Amino acid sequence: MKPLSILHTESSIGWGGQEIRILTEMAGFMRRGHRVHLLTPECADLYPAAQKLGIPVTPIPMVKKTLPALWAVRRWLADHGREFDIANTHSSTDSWLVALARASLSGSSRIVRTRHVSTAINHHATTRWLYQRATDHIVTTGEVLKTQLVRDNGFDAARITSVRTGIDLARYRPLGQADCRAKLGVADRPTLGILATLRDWKGHDVLLDAWEILNNSFPDWQLIIIGDGPRRGHLEGRVDGMGLRESVRFVGNQDNVPEWLACLDLFTLPSWGDEGVPQGIMQAMAEGLAVVSTPVGAVREAVVDGLTGLLAEPRDPASLSAALGKLMSDGQLRQGMGEAGLKYARENFGVDIMLDKMEAVFRRVLERHA
Repeated sequence: MKPLSILHTESSIGWGGQEIRILTEMAGFMRRGHRVHLLTPECADLYPAAQKLGIPVTPIPMVKKTLPALWAVRRWLADHGREFDIANTHSSTDSWLVALARASLSGSSRIVRTRHVSTAINHHATTRWLYQRATDHIVTTGEVLKTQLVRDNGFDAARITSVRTGIDLARYRPLGQADCRAKLGVADRPTLGILATLRDWKGHDVLLDAWEILNNSFPDWQLIIIGDGPRRGHLEGRVDGMGLRESVRFVGNQDNVPEWLACLDLFTLPSWGDEGVPQGIMQAMAEGLAVVSTPVGAVREAVVDGLTGLLAEPRDPASLSAALGKLMSDGQLRQGMGEAGLKYARENFGVDIMLDKMEAVFRRVLERHA
């Protein structure tokens, strides 16, 4: 089949699972012989990350929905838009700017919008225009997100496809724990970990409250917080104020995430926000770790309660500490859930599954509008 030309746009300047998915998808399509290009603000974390991976990227000042941003996007699409079959937009701002720019241009790319989170969408007529007329197809990162759009907004289910994020199973796989701990200077003791950007809705504060409850019952355990973000100063201050510094370690963003995950005995993500299927959970499961999380967004599509992990109530330290304590006190149960999670990850989370499904979406859109 003819190779595709795919333009990705992302207005967000932060860093997290959404940005990682964009890069993973683009790199995967490049390996398959397709042409890809990215538009993103120069101040975005995504910009140097794309350059580092050799992904073609152009800086566009589109952080906010402003007239200058719209003119910048329109000028670029007027000059280059005909070179691409598909424009895959990702956040609200870039989706609006691309849709409005395309409306005044002839012969532009078809638009596919990827919805990464389960944040509610308003019922304004303009929003309906964006999703049901300006956008040719919607991709969600979980079935729950698709169901939400159909049920709550009345969007056409035939124009929405769920494509779960894929991960590199050759990279995320069980590694030697003792060797990784020695290499990274991690104390050889039972270890709980979380991998997430330090944002409030990822649940780090809830985790610290639960950890305070658990600390007396499990004094031999340590907590490793992998990731960085705007809440780091606040969280480190809480750890000091709670007297937990001896058992809690912040390690910031890490390039060698598989090795850090290998140091863990148990993984948690007590998010209370608008999730898809969090990549940290998928990565942990692919390394054979049992997971304790919450039933928000599409988390249930990864964490099967009682099989691959346990689910606690969101924003509930007592519920979280009970679920964590159950697995912290039972190594056999932890191992069994970790093995079930590893099997589930190998069957469902491979990056090629994501790439196959996204390519099928793109080709169906192009066939429909040929």
